[in-house]
Amino acid sequence: MKKYLLPTLTVVAVALGIVIGSALSQNANAQRIVFQNGSLQLEQSKVDRLLHLMQSAYVDEINVDSMTDEVMTELVQKLDPHSAYIPKEDLEMVNSELAGSFSGIGVQFSIQQDTVRIVSVIAGGPSEGVGVLAGDKLVTVDDSLFVGKKMNNEKVMKTLRGPKGTKVKLGVIRAGSPEMLYFTITRGDIPVTSVDAKFIIERNGIKIGFVRANKFGETTYREFITALAELKAQGATRFIVDLRENSGGYMEQAIRMANEFLQRGELIVYSEGRSYPRYEATANGTGRFKDAPLVVLIDNFSASASEIFAGAMQDNDRATIVGRRSFGKGLVQQQMSFDDGSAVRLTVARYYTPSGRCIQKPYTLGDQEDYMNDLEERWEHGEFYSADSIHFSDTTVYRTKGGREVHGGGGIMPDVFVGRDTTLNTPWYNRCVNLAYTYQFAYQYTDKHRKELSRFTEWQALEKHLLKQNILPEFVAFAKEKGVEPNEEQIQKSRPLMLRLLNAYIVRNILGDEGFFPLFERDDEITKKAIEVLSK
Repeated sequence: MKKYLLPTLTVVAVALGIVIGSALSQNANAQRIVFQNGSLQLEQSKVDRLLHLMQSAYVDEINVDSMTDEVMTELVQKLDPHSAYIPKEDLEMVNSELAGSFSGIGVQFSIQQDTVRIVSVIAGGPSEGVGVLAGDKLVTVDDSLFVGKKMNNEKVMKTLRGPKGTKVKLGVIRAGSPEMLYFTITRGDIPVTSVDAKFIIERNGIKIGFVRANKFGETTYREFITALAELKAQGATRFIVDLRENSGGYMEQAIRMANEFLQRGELIVYSEGRSYPRYEATANGTGRFKDAPLVVLIDNFSASASEIFAGAMQDNDRATIVGRRSFGKGLVQQQMSFDDGSAVRLTVARYYTPSGRCIQKPYTLGDQEDYMNDLEERWEHGEFYSADSIHFSDTTVYRTKGGREVHGGGGIMPDVFVGRDTTLNTPWYNRCVNLAYTYQFAYQYTDKHRKELSRFTEWQALEKHLLKQNILPEFVAFAKEKGVEPNEEQIQKSRPLMLRLLNAYIVRNILGDEGFFPLFERDDEITKKAIEVLSK
């Protein structure tokens, strides 16, 4: 593996500005960083001198540090949409998105009705050790009230996370308890997992292994290869790799995953930039699944490292790509740290699939708004429903290893396009889903029946139990209280969709993602098409 894992600089592709590279320290206030001929040069700039003058000679005392952050942010925003300046107070949380672990209390939460509710407690984590339970409502933190309309996910995470070994005191309200309960929790290492689920799908005597990865973090390859090995041990001979909604991460992890499916010498990806020497990654022939039939699932939110993996499989004619056109991020960032604890992630290169495609969609320097609105425009043009409305900015003809024509300049186009199915959609259903009432109801239903539901250990049995409960009328009443007027015709039309979603959310609240995804994917159109492809 070392042949492609030891480039001069560790190359990492990131979706929407996520980390790619190694940390390099330089002075943030007094010097300017110039990347030239593969090394960092230091140079005084007019901005540096102005900030120095303001700090030393301005009539009133000013906070130059905060002004520096504003200037740095403004400067980087003049570049491509994936370069980013990260203030020191945000860096730890941003880096933890792809790290193998972070320090915290070990709970998953949901904010409902201005209150933080514990959805699940991570097994073996600090919260489980002191007795925190799923269903608890978090009311105080360190004896200060912790509820209200200003509550958001970022605030909760910043409060509950912290250095390993530090303590935090939680006050919770628990159903059946007449008084508030208090727990003092010592923060510890909480693992960050990349593989949401792995399970077997059986069709016509064939066992298909399904693996879903949500990002490409530090531990993704290890989790991924472990999942494949376990599925193979259960009899799986064909595989589905689900990269839908996977916005990317470390390029190295995508390369190692791709290596498992390719023959020795086959190109995986290459990258190069103005001051960045060309780097090629090729398979070394040690992959354990080089001959297993494979389908890769992508959608419009699959980006960066996801597109590297899908592009390598497609250009080498190694797998069938099923789903919808991917996001289109073909830029490589390198993270450079400053001595005040902040950092910049700067685009230093473009990456290319084996056929020579750069799948980066068009952008204008400094114009992030139009760039981020691209997905909305795709929706409005009907691309999510029909492949005929898709247009690529690069008109060059690229060929796969077997001679098939593929496109560049705007993401990976799947070999088998599956549009969104609106057959059972209705305005009533869409409004309930868009306002997250399905998620809220599922949590409240779970909380109300937690003791009864917790006796189930298999998703099939739990789903069978839920189908007997006739929960749809209960949900309709719940949605009506929230302001969504019932429409009987629309309710009956969307009944299968709504029950599938409600049951899946309730199953997730009890059994986690390992129960949720097998149930949810069973009726998913893209997954069903993948099974059809692999069954031939």
